[in-house]
Amino acid sequence: MVMSAAELWQTTLGLLEAQISKHQFETWLQPCQAHTLHGNTLHITVATEFNRNWLENNYTPTVQKALSSILNREMLVKFTLAKDEPQKPLLVEKMAGEDWPILNPRYTFDNFIIGESNRYAHAASLAISEAPARAYNPLFIYGGVGLGKTHLMHAIGHFVLQRYPGIKVVYISCEKFTNEFISSIQTRKTVEFRAKYRSIDLLLVDDIQFLAGKEQTQEEFFHTFNALHEANKQIIFSSDRPPKEIATLEERLRSRFEWGLITDIQPPDYETRVAILRQKADSENFRIPLELTSYLAGRIKSNIRELEGGLNRIMAYVSFSKKPITRELIDEVLRNLFPEEKTRILTILDIQKVVAAHFGLKIEELSAKKRTRNVSLPRQVAMFLARKNTEASLPRIGDEFGGRDHTTVIHACEKIATDIASDAAFAAIVREIEAKLKTI
Repeated sequence: MVMSAAELWQTTLGLLEAQISKHQFETWLQPCQAHTLHGNTLHITVATEFNRNWLENNYTPTVQKALSSILNREMLVKFTLAKDEPQKPLLVEKMAGEDWPILNPRYTFDNFIIGESNRYAHAASLAISEAPARAYNPLFIYGGVGLGKTHLMHAIGHFVLQRYPGIKVVYISCEKFTNEFISSIQTRKTVEFRAKYRSIDLLLVDDIQFLAGKEQTQEEFFHTFNALHEANKQIIFSSDRPPKEIATLEERLRSRFEWGLITDIQPPDYETRVAILRQKADSENFRIPLELTSYLAGRIKSNIRELEGGLNRIMAYVSFSKKPITRELIDEVLRNLFPEEKTRILTILDIQKVVAAHFGLKIEELSAKKRTRNVSLPRQVAMFLARKNTEASLPRIGDEFGGRDHTTVIHACEKIATDIASDAAFAAIVREIEAKLKTI
């Protein structure tokens, strides 16, 4: 099978997305288009001279390495201007006269895989989409890199636009908001800047933690927030941490971020990782046995971006090598990108020991019949962590905690997930326990 330039570039983007930050990827690489493939050189078109110079100086080795790994031969990349090529129509139309970032058509509720790690955040996002500014305002979603925060934000935007035609929806990164604000000061167009951002119906701000340390931008955003909130407009934030943990954030902004609902997204559990891989493989018409999907889900546990990036790499390798997919092939392809973890597998007993020590209890108390809060809460935390960090079934977990029913385990996991999402202090306690587990 011979790949076209476009197919090769899309496969390359799949690898690069897992290797660099989301902002860098979306700013510099995602907008590029494949032009032609001549011999060992892939020609890529870019929009501006500045972009071409930046890509040549900062991304040439990275892109060439990815290309070479896909084709298993030395490859080169050449960035050229697209000034003579007709522009392709955008998949999502921009609002007339405005330079708004485009909603990603790949990120919808329909293709968002729901699991225990993101169920609460998904439910809150859907509720807001169905009734903007009536449910939770603002909504604050936080979690690590590549866990689905941006996916949910784009999904909200798509849903609202479809249900309420004509509504003004804006998705923007905090960094772009900051840069636009600085530019408006330099060009003396702050009045226009304020009019632009205070006349929208749904504002989605990604990576709001970048407000930290930017005093003037915080001042401006404070007034933008107030103007929108007082006009009953919906505001949604994403961040890599909860408001209380954003350093040098003004208290008045912090308190406003906490007015509505705060919810987090955790790394996907085993079942969710398998489901994500199955969906990705199906969408690419790539056949992979279930046992190998399960094996891959066990190899990559960090986040969704790396999980899909790993599968992209495997699909490309299989396509060009014509080799059947096996465990050995998966190990070979992922050896450098995702080294096998050398830490030993956690057991339920490991978790019970760490949780009991953290709360000043004896291990036996976690399995006892006691229902007092000083014991029941640590027990629920331990069940939650056992479900998240081991492959044990619900009945097995229940057995290890005094022969409790699997429905008790489900209730414990749901309660702890809800408490983590709604209580930042409690979430910090659970993260501290998880950090201790990683040292075992």
